[in-house]
Amino acid sequence: MKKFSKQLGKWLLTVARNTIAAELNEGCPTSLKQPAVSKADLLFLKKKMGVFVTLYLHGQLRGCIGTLEPVLSLEGEVVENAHHAAFQDPRFSPLTPQEFLGIDIEISVLTPPEVLNYTSPSDLKKKLLPGIHGVILEKQGAKATFLPQVWDQLEEPEVFLEHLCRKAGLSSHAWKSADVSIRTYTVCSFKEKPGSCH
Repeated sequence: MKKFSKQLGKWLLTVARNTIAAELNEGCPTSLKQPAVSKADLLFLKKKMGVFVTLYLHGQLRGCIGTLEPVLSLEGEVVENAHHAAFQDPRFSPLTPQEFLGIDIEISVLTPPEVLNYTSPSDLKKKLLPGIHGVILEKQGAKATFLPQVWDQLEEPEVFLEHLCRKAGLSSHAWKSADVSIRTYTVCSFKEKPGSCH
């Protein structure tokens, strides 16, 4: 993946925050000024890449929506997913102006997912890289993903996979089935507090 500049990260975070502020309109600060970025970064914004936008309120998840298979440009995906994370995540009520003032935004740009080949459940656990791999699990039409950041809460591969199965609506042991497909990706993430690439 391209090494993202800090300025590009700030630019994307500003786009996300301004998108949410524009929807809330009244009761929110005026839009933030977009930081300057290089011509190379501006060209990169036109590329299609998977993106997740995550909102935190007082350190707790407040919304997370993303795209594994991008349709829009990087900039377009940030706009769409920022809006959806704030107002259309089915796990939460729409974000309020008061909450907006307290949220922190994180943007994760994904590498293209790749199939992870493994021979057994134990081999799968060995090949997963905690803290580095984002994981997509699919079985008979059911599908779910966890970003690499989820490893911070679920450090053991078996526990990670069990929770991922439940997120997909499957039994916690479904990851051991022969008909499960596993793909992995990595992300470069930016937070409104100092972020880092994973």
